[in-house]
Amino acid sequence: MNSFLSRILIAGVLLGSMLHGQAPVKRTELSADDLVMTSTDDETRAICTGNVVLTGTNMKIACDRLEIIAARTGESAATIGKLEGFKYLLATGNVRLVQGDREATCGRAEVLPDQDRVILYENPVVIDHSSDFIAAGSEITLHRGQRKLDVKNPKVTGPPVKDLGPGLDAKSTAPSP
Repeated sequence: MNSFLSRILIAGVLLGSMLHGQAPVKRTELSADDLVMTSTDDETRAICTGNVVLTGTNMKIACDRLEIIAARTGESAATIGKLEGFKYLLATGNVRLVQGDREATCGRAEVLPDQDRVILYENPVVIDHSSDFIAAGSEITLHRGQRKLDVKNPKVTGPPVKDLGPGLDAKSTAPSP
């Protein structure tokens, strides 16, 4: 089943286009315990459950359940048409997204490639390991190409800021305890 699924989803569909355009293009691969796929003339819907891992250009999504809607073209009578690109992804249950030095965890994530956004729900946490930046909140929206992060009810931690208080000698740059 996994190799069948991989052949279907690898057919030119690139996950990297949804979030970040700097990484080299990589074929999309999906593995799961189970897959149910249905198609219409213009889209293919898939529901993957159990140990789901979707890996593509500069992005990896792991979760318990993944719903996928992809644009479909080609012969309408074909059981599986040509997949043109992701329209929508919904990851639920123990969601973990990894992109380079950044990592996010949550209970539910919506990936909206046409809007260049990923919205994280249910205790989302975003960690940038390269800068010691951690953002948590009730909802986090990541915006592709805008260097923008929207956090509702934020709790943010980052690297220390040097002490700029009075009475320090001008040469002192060490943060105070």
